[in-house]
Amino acid sequence: MEKVKVGIIGCGNISAIYLENLKRDPMIEVVACADLVQDRAKERAQEYGVASVYSVEEMLARPEIELIINLTLPATHAAIDEAVLKAGKHVYGEKPLAISLEDGRRVLDLAEDRGLRVGSAPDTFLGSGIQTAKQAIANGLIGKPISATCFLMGGGPESWHPSPEFFYEVGGGPMFDMGPYYLTALVTLLGPIYRISASAGIQIFTRVIGSGPKKDTMIPVQTPTHFSGTLDFEEGAIATMIMSFDIPGGSALPCLEIYGTEGTLAIPDPNFFDGDVKLRRRGEEQWEILTPIFKSAHNERGIGVRDMAESIHAGRDHQASGRLAYHVLEAMYAFEKSSTEGKHIILESTYQYGQQHVMATEVV
Repeated sequence: MEKVKVGIIGCGNISAIYLENLKRDPMIEVVACADLVQDRAKERAQEYGVASVYSVEEMLARPEIELIINLTLPATHAAIDEAVLKAGKHVYGEKPLAISLEDGRRVLDLAEDRGLRVGSAPDTFLGSGIQTAKQAIANGLIGKPISATCFLMGGGPESWHPSPEFFYEVGGGPMFDMGPYYLTALVTLLGPIYRISASAGIQIFTRVIGSGPKKDTMIPVQTPTHFSGTLDFEEGAIATMIMSFDIPGGSALPCLEIYGTEGTLAIPDPNFFDGDVKLRRRGEEQWEILTPIFKSAHNERGIGVRDMAESIHAGRDHQASGRLAYHVLEAMYAFEKSSTEGKHIILESTYQYGQQHVMATEVV
C-alpha cells in the first residue's frame, strides 16, 4: 500500500515525539513541516529528515499531502482544522478538539459536508494499558461496572515547561490540558457520559515560571485550575473525578480505578500507553497483574494518526475520532458550566465507536 503523505503544522515541543514515531511508521510519510516561526520548522525538518518546509498556506495548497497533523496551540486548533478541511485534506489534531463547543461542532459539520475525516488526540487509549482494562471488563472480570475514581493531583507545569503561559489562559488549565486523557479513558471503559455535576475554581491565583529563559516570570491565572465532579454514565456507572493544578505537594491517590460487582481494576496513568493493569477479585486480598493483550511502548503518540490513515484506505471508522473528542469536549465544558449554574448538566452528545455522527441524547 502506498504511504499516506502527511504534513505537520506546529513544530513546538510535542512535534518531536510525533516525528520520532511517525518516521518509522510503514503507513505514514511526513513530507513537510510548517510553523509561524519558520526557523523552528526548519530545525524540526532537519532533525527528522523531513523534505520540505512550507508556510501554512503553501502546505494547504500542496495536492500530494492527504492528511495534516495540527499541533498548534489549543486556541488555534479549530481555525487550523477548518482551513485544512476547506483545502480538501483530512486533519488530525492535538487535544482538545477546540476551546469552544461551537468551534468543535463547526469543525465536525464541515468535515461531514466535505466527506473528510477529523481525528484528535489523545490516542493513549489505544495503548495496552486502557485496552487491556477494556478487555478485562468485556470478559466480565469485575462483573458489572458500577463506579470509578479518577484523579490528577499536581502543582501545574510551570516548574518545567519553558513557555507555560497558555496552560493558565482560557482553553488551558488541568481540565483542558489533562482532562482529555482521563475522560477519553473513562468513555472507552464505561461508555458515553450522560450528565455531570461539579465545582470549579482558581485556588492559586499567580504562577512563577521555574525554568528556561522566562524563569521567575509571573503568570496570572485566568482559567479554573481545580475541578471536582461526579459523572453519570449512560450505562449506569457513576465516577468521581478531580483534576487539579493546585496541589503542589502531590498526592497518593490512584490515577484511575474501575469498581464492579465482582472486583476492582487499577488502571495505569491514561497519559501513557503502557503500564500494569491490576485486578483484585471479590473476596480476595491480593492484587494480580493482568497480562497485557499486546505490548506498548511508554510513548507512542501518533498511533491515532496511523489508525486514521489505515481507516481512510479501508473505509472504516477511525478510533481517535472527532466525534469522541467532541463528546469529551462537551464533558469538559459541563464541569465549569455545572459549577457556574449550580446544577447537573446533561450532555447533548453521546459516543459509541462505529457511529457515523455525534447524536443528541433524548434522555432529560
